[in-house]
Amino acid sequence: MHTRPIWAGISRSHLIANFKNLQAVAGVETDLLAMVKGNAYGHGATLCASWLAAAGAEWLGVTSVEEGVAVRQVCPTTAGKPRILVMCGLWTGEEEAVLDDALTPAVWDMQHIELLATAAERRKLPPASVPVHLEIDTGMSRQGVAATPEALMPVLDRIRAASALHLEGVFTHFASAEVFDATQNLDQIENFARALEKIIGAGFRPAWVHGGNTATLLGPQMLSPLAALARLHHARLMMRPGIALYGYALPIVDVEGSSRQALPVALEPILHWKTRVVSLREVEAGALVGYNATFTAKRPMRLALLPVGYADGLNRKLSNRGHVLVRGRQAAILGRISMDLTLVDVSAITDVAVGDEVVLIGEQTAPDGSVMRITAADHAAWAETIPYEILCAISARVPRIAAE
Repeated sequence: MHTRPIWAGISRSHLIANFKNLQAVAGVETDLLAMVKGNAYGHGATLCASWLAAAGAEWLGVTSVEEGVAVRQVCPTTAGKPRILVMCGLWTGEEEAVLDDALTPAVWDMQHIELLATAAERRKLPPASVPVHLEIDTGMSRQGVAATPEALMPVLDRIRAASALHLEGVFTHFASAEVFDATQNLDQIENFARALEKIIGAGFRPAWVHGGNTATLLGPQMLSPLAALARLHHARLMMRPGIALYGYALPIVDVEGSSRQALPVALEPILHWKTRVVSLREVEAGALVGYNATFTAKRPMRLALLPVGYADGLNRKLSNRGHVLVRGRQAAILGRISMDLTLVDVSAITDVAVGDEVVLIGEQTAPDGSVMRITAADHAAWAETIPYEILCAISARVPRIAAE
């Protein structure tokens, strides 16, 4: 039971609209892997996954086998769909769950292949009944098998030797997709092309080729060569939008930092984050506010206490920098955000009362009828980070509530 006056509302209609708009950008020749990893970027994985599946998403992307099992519970397989791709491989002891819940793991390490091959052999599964997607490290030095024959060929040989395994997809991840003319992008695409040639030359025929995130999909300089690679090898192109599903996208820029044109797509944030005023107090000039007295009142002020802090995911860097909305007006955050509580200045806002709704992220109507808005991008600018971190940091003790 949740009784603290703090909650995050998640809009089903906005999520589905974002998904459909991204499908339109991708076109009929490109499939979408809807990313619900990281608790759907902080929005609630099981909630969002079930809505996306109902809207026709054929692929869902998760971080781990554990996430995949949770998503499968709310998205049972119907005619083999939705497929669930586990992006970060598997760990010892997870191979049985992969098979039980029809998860499709990313693989790149011999250990991944050995675990799956042993489990499949133990179950006497038929040939090519366990699909895997092979990740290629094309220059990010994070996950994936290196795109060299010396590294790639032993992995391919082991997949071939495990008769139950089926190399269904090949993919990579781009480090600088949001930078329009980054030379790293061209280098990674060339490395990916060479790896695909080796894989096809070894006799494999992947059904899907995929690479990249929201920026890769919306940046036309990346989408075109990937589509050409897929066509060359008679495979379907798949793209992996994540943050765009939830209403945000990093700007496409050039290496100088200047904005460049991305493919146009309408996106609406699907999350609002709200709380309520739980206490009010008047302070005199000279009053010290919060831990370490980082704010001193220069005049008499009225402060509102909010039951939200960094344990809820309100970034501590918003201290003395960010603001919230109260009665459609901006109320500055004063002093340091503490673990469970935050103070804001409501001196200039008329008739504020205990119980008033406070918007941390979302919209509120001002007295003149205009709509005021705070977004995760605003929080990110104040905290000098990215919207991904702001959204993913909203903690589990903030209930996610379905909204239309």
